[in-house]
This record gives sequence, structure tokens and C-alpha cells, in this order.
Amino acid sequence: MPSQGTIGDRVRGLRLNRRMSQAQLAGPDLSDSYVSLIESGKRTPTPVVARLLAERLGCTTEFLLHGIEPRQRIDTELGLRHAELELQHGDPAVAADRFTEIVKAADEENAMLTAHARFGRARALEAQGRLGQAVEAFERLRREAAAHPERLADLPLTIALSRCYQRAGDRLRARDLASAALKQAERLSITQGEIAIDLAAALVEARSEREGGSPELEYVKRVLGLTGVPEVVDRSGEIHALWHASAAAAAGEDSALAVRLADDAIMAGRQVRLSLQLARTAMHWSRLATVPLDEAEWLVSAASKAFAASPATKSEYGESLIVHARVNLRAGKPARAGELAAAALSPADDRTGTTVAEAHLVLATVAIDLGGDASAHLGDAHRVLDTLDRPVFGSDRQAARCWRELGDLYGVVGSRAQQTAAYRKALEAAGVRSALAGVTVDATVPR
Repeated sequence: MPSQGTIGDRVRGLRLNRRMSQAQLAGPDLSDSYVSLIESGKRTPTPVVARLLAERLGCTTEFLLHGIEPRQRIDTELGLRHAELELQHGDPAVAADRFTEIVKAADEENAMLTAHARFGRARALEAQGRLGQAVEAFERLRREAAAHPERLADLPLTIALSRCYQRAGDRLRARDLASAALKQAERLSITQGEIAIDLAAALVEARSEREGGSPELEYVKRVLGLTGVPEVVDRSGEIHALWHASAAAAAGEDSALAVRLADDAIMAGRQVRLSLQLARTAMHWSRLATVPLDEAEWLVSAASKAFAASPATKSEYGESLIVHARVNLRAGKPARAGELAAAALSPADDRTGTTVAEAHLVLATVAIDLGGDASAHLGDAHRVLDTLDRPVFGSDRQAARCWRELGDLYGVVGSRAQQTAAYRKALEAAGVRSALAGVTVDATVPR
């Protein structure tokens, strides 16, 4: 197990164990006062001094500096990689458990490894949808990053928090965090790579669909302009083969090879992850009413193609088809919009989301625009929205938007009672419940 305490504690403990004085440990190369400063924690030995002390104390430099032997450290590094693979390509709940085990096994002296494991656990909680716990974990890590920037980078934590608050329905907090992250990224001229892509996704998700030009959206446009949406190649077979080989190497006590294979598996999945994150950014960008139609058409088409190529993003593929359909409605192409909405009904396996309801809402809009009967699609949208699970947090912005759109469409076809009921549901989904009693909703909506 890792040694408790600081470098100074280990130097003093080993010295006393070997019945050495500070002067004897210092030898001809160091002063006994310098050894005293190291033991009291007022000085940190340089790598050269650490090697010299380790040789005289009969331990490894790794143990003296980090409190763990090389084998222990490489096993911890391997554990972090396998937990990361579990998070990205396996079960987030299992990943959370593995990260937690690493945190428990490490001590304060191995703060960097512990911080990485805690960051992984927070991301695993987010991946499970346990947003309250994820936010608490990210907030604690962000406070630690402010106190110990050598252990943790603040920027990825701020981006992760913005993403969590956005998904929890607190758009204001999400926007504030994303804007703070943008200032840091621009100060460092970060416009490419994983951090830039994650930041662009967080920025555009926190924007209103009718928002115009802003520094945040300019940054998103710059990131998309530099990278576009690369094609996604399904490498899941390769990733799992490398992961399995890494586990086999670890079982055979070939830890160095196991780490190398795990790194290869992580790198194989990295490009796919970034491509899919860019696809999400492009999809949300295309939702903005201020984006030129040809640009929205191009980006959402690329996003749909990327989601279609990945088995893990079938529900997002359906969502992208809805966005594409709405772009066609904006362009005055209702027939094409109807085709895309109908196609979205097939891959929408995630029945807890709003994709199916949105498909029916688009089809109802198309029927109205073409002079047809929209009642069946309105009824289907109503039934689907009624079956959605209530969110853990106080509001569900997407469901609220769908109920509001349904109310608008009921108003267009003259169903006033249904319109009022849909608007009430929109308020409930937005978290407005206590003030509903006795409220009369104006059913007159201009079209």
C-alpha cells in the first residue's frame, strides 16, 4: 500500500529506521540543515538529491517522491486507464466504482493520481445521469484546482460543470460557467483540440435558439470552421480487442505492456469521441434561427451522417433528423421536412426523450402547411409527451418547449381547450407548478 505522509515524513521515517543521523544521511554532498529542511517539509528535494537520498536510505526514488513503488504506481496508472475505457466504451456505473477504488487506495501524497480518479468518477456520475452528485463532485474538484493548480486543470472542470448545469435545466448558471471558460480559453488561444471542442459544445448548448451574434457563438463558429465534422469510422471492435489484450497482459503481470495496449485503445476511441462531440456542436448550431440556411443544412447533414455511423448514438441520430427537418421548414420545404421527421420515428429508441414527440410535431406542422389534417399527429405528440418521465431536477426545458409548440399548433387548428391544457403542461415542465391554480391561460396565439 502507498506510504502515508509527505516526502519529509518518509525521509525521516526511513532514516530513523536505519538508525542514521541527519549528518550521516547528508554525507559529504549535503548539509544536515538541508536534510532537516526536507524532513520538516520546508524544502522539496530536486530529482538529483532525491536519487541520492533514496540510494542512502535503501529505497527507490519513486517511493521517496510518491510513496509508492514503481509496480504500485504502474498498476494505479493501469487502473485509471481501464476505468476510462469502462467509462467511454462500457458501463459508467462500473467505471464509477473503479475510479472510487483508486481514490480509496491512494493517499494525499499521490494527489495527482487521486485527482484524476476523482475527475473520472465525476464524469462517470454525469454519464449515468446522476447530475446532482456529478455537480457536487465537479464543484469540489474546481475548488481544489483553485488551491492546487499543479494537481488539476480548472478549465475542463468548468466546461464539465457548464454541461451538467445545462442538462439539469439551469441555463443561466451554465451560460456563466461557459463564458468564464471561454475567457480562459481565449487568453490561451485554445481553438483546437479536445478542450476547444468540448467548450464549443457547452457554449452552443447553453444558447437560446433565437440568439444572434455574441463572442460565445463566434468562438463556436471558429471551432466548427477549423475542424468541420469529420466522418466517423466505427472502431468499437478494435477498441474492445485492445482493451481485452490489455486486461490479459495485466493478468500475466506484464503491466508495462498492459498500459501501452490500454493507451492504444483510448487513442483509438478518442477521434470518434471528438467527431461525435463536433457533430453535437454542429447539430445545436443548426438549431439557431440566425444561422444561414445553407450553413445549417450542411452542418446538420454532416452531424446526421456522423451519428448514423456510430452504434452508440442512435437516439442522437433521430434528434439530428428532427433538427434537419426544422431547417427544411425554415427553408420552405415542408415535403422534405416531413420525410426527415418520418425517418426520425424509426431510430428513436430512447422513449424517455422528446424525439418521437418532436417528429409528430413536425409532421403536424407539415400537414397544416400543406392543407392536410394534423389531428392524428397532434394526438400522437400529446400522448408521447404525457408518458415522459418527470426530471429529477425542477424543470425539463426540452419537454416544456415541445408542450408550448403543441399548444401553438392546437391554437392554429382551433382546439382551444387542448391548447390551454398544453400550455399548462409547458409551465409544469418548466418547473412552474405552485402558481398554476386559478390561472387562466390566454389561448389566442398569433400565427
